[in-house]
Amino acid sequence: MIIRHATEADLPKVVAIYNAAVPGRMATADLEPVSLESRRTWFSARSPSKNPLWVIEVEGVVAGWLSLQSFYGRPAYHATAEVSIYIAPKYHRHGLGKQLLSQAINQSPNLGIKNLLGFIFAHNHPSLQLFNKFGFQNWGYLPKVAELDGVERDLVIMGRHI
Repeated sequence: MIIRHATEADLPKVVAIYNAAVPGRMATADLEPVSLESRRTWFSARSPSKNPLWVIEVEGVVAGWLSLQSFYGRPAYHATAEVSIYIAPKYHRHGLGKQLLSQAINQSPNLGIKNLLGFIFAHNHPSLQLFNKFGFQNWGYLPKVAELDGVERDLVIMGRHI
């Protein structure tokens, strides 16, 4: 396994992995797949030194990714980042999420990040377990804030001080 910074050539695979999560209604609040074009601005806001996007390769294939992005967009929160992790379905339960989350935690001090946040649906038990294993705690609970296919869903905010 190799973890590296994503390049523009990786963007189609990053989008495909994200879109694979949409139908499952577990990892994203998007209800329809996103287009490659719609993610170009998001991608251009990534950089190795601020808001990185890492991909993890298995035998030369991009199998997942993790991004860090600014939380809430206000200057006082500059040392807090939101974590997003997406793994291709074929690679679920292979430890890739662990590798990526470990990378984020280890690299946070170099990025000036003191706090990591994960916004996770309460019914997404695998993600909640992953974040718990890495010392994240429940910092917030937002009941019935999302509606997925007519079902109201709760959101858990997991946090960790670095």
